[in-house]
Amino acid sequence: MTPSPRALRDAFGCFMTGVTVVTTLDQDGRPLGFTANSFASVSLDPPLLLVSIANSSANRASFTKGAGFAVNILSENQKDISATFARPSDDRFAGVYWRRGPVGFPLIAGASAWFDCTLHQVIPAGDHSILIGLIGAFEATSHPGLGYYRGAYVTQAATAAQMPAGPDVVISAILEAEGRVLLVDDGRGGLSVPMAKVGQKGVQATLMDLIDGLGLQAEAGMIYAVYEDSRLGTQHIALRCPTVLSQPKRGAFVELSCDGVSDITDPALRIMLERLAGESRLGNYGIYFGTHETGRVQRGSEGLIA
Repeated sequence: MTPSPRALRDAFGCFMTGVTVVTTLDQDGRPLGFTANSFASVSLDPPLLLVSIANSSANRASFTKGAGFAVNILSENQKDISATFARPSDDRFAGVYWRRGPVGFPLIAGASAWFDCTLHQVIPAGDHSILIGLIGAFEATSHPGLGYYRGAYVTQAATAAQMPAGPDVVISAILEAEGRVLLVDDGRGGLSVPMAKVGQKGVQATLMDLIDGLGLQAEAGMIYAVYEDSRLGTQHIALRCPTVLSQPKRGAFVELSCDGVSDITDPALRIMLERLAGESRLGNYGIYFGTHETGRVQRGSEGLIA
């Protein structure tokens, strides 16, 4: 049974993006896995999440060409498992208790949470490949999650003062309705799309709180751009969010065109929306990966798994 959007939103909101072990089975049914801390939810309907795997990984083919994978969010007492799956080994599962999940992929005992997925899409991204999984089943337990940030493990017991500093992750909502896009005051005499910093509650919960604060009914759509802004020390994730044309609590809908978005202050954001305007006319959308200055657009027809 497909998990409900409400249940998934609650699950994603309860966990910071922490240390995960991503698992699958090879063609002979043997378990494979690797440690990753690049895990995020993508969509609630359909329920999608993403992780990334290095193109240099010996197990890349099993993950990109297999039927699916599981994401195991490790608990605070599983630092040893994190280390095991981060190091080269002939059998990382030796001494690790696991079972097959409802979808069929390895679930590690004692994890804080798990998501069992079929493979939905593979997107090449530089020296990594992004795996997008369609969630078939999940479970969240009461075990506190384990985090890893800039060379140090982070647990729920760590205070904000103890946590190392790093770039902020910013979520941007591209709210579209009837050929128009919502723009708000950016506080610098110009316009922007609605944005919010992502805290421990995660990308999906931050996005939904941002949309709720605008008084709109909108879907949590697909990722449109992922880029780093070195000027501000921020990392951005922009998502297209279809909505119904109505009066928001702040901002206004403008025509999705080069002229309509000309008052956007941030050049990177303005160029992104100008690209969206052109792609909307053609109906051929891509995902941008890079920085606020340079990058590449991955077209939706590339990297798909049939």
